[in-house]
Amino acid sequence: MLVSASAIGYYGDRGDEVLTEESTAGAGFLPEVCREWEEAAEPARAAGIRTVLLRFGLILSAEGGALAKMLPPFKLGVGGNVGSGRQFYSWVSLADVIDVVHSALANEQLSGAVNVVAPGAVTNAEFTKTLGRVLSRPTFLPAPAFGLRLAFGEMADALLLASARVEPERLRAAGYTFKHPQLEGALRHALDAPK
Repeated sequence: MLVSASAIGYYGDRGDEVLTEESTAGAGFLPEVCREWEEAAEPARAAGIRTVLLRFGLILSAEGGALAKMLPPFKLGVGGNVGSGRQFYSWVSLADVIDVVHSALANEQLSGAVNVVAPGAVTNAEFTKTLGRVLSRPTFLPAPAFGLRLAFGEMADALLLASARVEPERLRAAGYTFKHPQLEGALRHALDAPK
């Protein structure tokens, strides 16, 4: 069996469209990279090897990744919405990521593309408000889209301002039960924050 790691960047910026594993790839640099990465696993599938293409969303960990980069301004009380705040963030707890990888290895039902995201993506505004509540900090200082584009160029659009409302249909069909299906609980777990 082969497990390949990809990302929900596969779908590109799709607004509020609900995306499942059956949705087509988006347009642009990140979707192209993800599509080509997944196509590189095609020879294994063609040879009859069970192949699972895991498409990871925003993985919640205080030790690294996007959440770790968000924490300093939020802890200082200067966090806020990114751009309009209307873009969807499809997230997943690190505990669920580990469990899903194990399931991909063990569960013969899983094959093909598998979205590794918790059910119910949230907008950036909802994510921001929830993170502020978990940290007991205000969230009133937005990061305007034009400033992000000046600082990060086109990567701001692809990584910070893009919207992907992704659902884990294949995991649901395989009977997977999320350890952290709600954002607040997942953030409290990731940050070891009391309720």
